[in-house]
Amino acid sequence: MAPTPDPSRRSAASRRAVLDAALELVQEVPYARLSIEGIAARARVGKQTIYRWWPSKAAILLDAFLALSEGDDGQAPVLPDTGDLVADLRLVLRATVAELTDPRLDAPMRALAAEAVHDATVAELYRDRLDGPLRDAKRQRLRSAQEAGQLAADVDLDVAVDLVWGPVLSRWLHRSGPLTEEFADQVLDAALDGLRARPGR
Repeated sequence: MAPTPDPSRRSAASRRAVLDAALELVQEVPYARLSIEGIAARARVGKQTIYRWWPSKAAILLDAFLALSEGDDGQAPVLPDTGDLVADLRLVLRATVAELTDPRLDAPMRALAAEAVHDATVAELYRDRLDGPLRDAKRQRLRSAQEAGQLAADVDLDVAVDLVWGPVLSRWLHRSGPLTEEFADQVLDAALDGLRARPGR
């Protein structure tokens, strides 16, 4: 007797094929030329299968990026908190550099960032699914340091996030110089020098 097909396994395989197809195609064609039809053809699934799971090509690409960069477990990101702020942030910033310079991740990230500038729907999706949760995790790690007296009590944590991560993202986005671990370390040292708690502050 033939085994009964498992629809969940077939759906998972089809979903993975769609995500893989989106990542492959965005390496080959500009985002503007990326289409649901092209993704469906590459993944060998029907367009209706794609539209059952995703409302747009941006949503597909974002899911593909998240699955590739962080795993597809649906868990909110959490930054390491060993009590050593410098070591924790150095680890995270160096991981950010590695991610941004990974050829598999660079193309989808640039496509999403560029599209978000012109499309408010994509910007909202990008903020809700990627930037927002990451920013919350960064802010929480800095809040922990603030509560431990490692950062000044009057530091605005949103500004602090921008000071620590902003230069790395800016250099990547504008290709304004080499994006290296050494650069990340320099950024971190400069940012923390201004953010640390001092007597009388």
